[in-house]
Amino acid sequence: MKFLHTADLHIGKRVNEFSMLEDQRYILGRIFNIACDVKADAVLAAGDLYDRSVPLGEAVSLLDDFITALSEKGIAVCAVSGNHDSPERLDFGSRIMGARGVHIAGTFKGRMEKVTFTDSYGEVYVYLLPFIKPAAAEPFFGAEKTGSYFDAVSAAVGASGIDTSKRNVLVAHQFVTSSGEEPLRCDSETVSVGGVDNVDVSAFSPFDYAALGHLHGAQSIGRSTVRYSGSPLKYSFSEAHQEKSVTVAELGEKGKITLTSVPLVPLHGMREIKGPIGELTSPAVVSQGDCRDYVRAVLTDEDEVTDAVGKLRAVYPNIMRIDFENRRTAGGDSQTCAYGDVKNKTPAELFGEFYKSFNNVGLSQWEEEKIKETAEKAVKEEIL
Repeated sequence: MKFLHTADLHIGKRVNEFSMLEDQRYILGRIFNIACDVKADAVLAAGDLYDRSVPLGEAVSLLDDFITALSEKGIAVCAVSGNHDSPERLDFGSRIMGARGVHIAGTFKGRMEKVTFTDSYGEVYVYLLPFIKPAAAEPFFGAEKTGSYFDAVSAAVGASGIDTSKRNVLVAHQFVTSSGEEPLRCDSETVSVGGVDNVDVSAFSPFDYAALGHLHGAQSIGRSTVRYSGSPLKYSFSEAHQEKSVTVAELGEKGKITLTSVPLVPLHGMREIKGPIGELTSPAVVSQGDCRDYVRAVLTDEDEVTDAVGKLRAVYPNIMRIDFENRRTAGGDSQTCAYGDVKNKTPAELFGEFYKSFNNVGLSQWEEEKIKETAEKAVKEEIL
């Protein structure tokens, strides 16, 4: 039995005001081709199908195209809602779609939905657990059993009557830790302050494989078979170093599982470049990568750069962000520009402190002399 595991599609997302719909259409096409190539029995989509609870019409159409294409190829879909999704919207039409092999669990209804697959070794049960908070579990299990995210998930798993002698797979969207050890995170992910949303990996002990969503970097936590597939695209420059992929989980007889990561090559890469603007726009540097990549440029010029955006966009049409890193932006003295005894300092000294506080570099000797001359002249003319 083969399952292709993906998550965090975030369809409709904008990154630095760039719409990612074209990139998402391309990468979903790649995922579809991989599912066909490996002869997957089902695609497991572990939440955050959309980037917002009220998705754009184009986003809904794109997900519909993807699911329909899989269904027409006889590849089942098992999906759950994530914290970015609207559970009720994902539930719409789910009972009808289930007859076509498309199983989407948007809201938690007291028990996890179970989807049964069969191969030569017998049944494989896929359980769908939508993103769940303690408040969503409390009406079914009571406040005493749902005091934390771990308690809520444990109660949901315990109520589902799992036969551990069988092969069981979970699709879930939670922040999972292992005895206090946290997985790797990046800037584009939302995690509650203080770790209140932590779910220890022990809650998933009944499952041969746990297909997780929520974190954008592909990784396992606790054991190799509790795994985040990661997002299929890079959604922030904190993800620029990540290699995106989907995970293919092949289940043999009970206890035998093989995991394979299949790389995803995007329509546009995402990378960071750093240096003076003259160097970054030179043919030698531009030719080192695809100029159509999504780019963050860190300019190290000490002098003022005029029309930096225009100059960079002329060679990097998809420039997303420009930052500056030089003596002016380096961490400087935390004291105010007029620290100390102001009354006993000359106007030239005060200006020198002001200049250094904003530029993190002091005046040159020539500049100090000119400022001193100007200040003395102003005093004589009673301007200061």
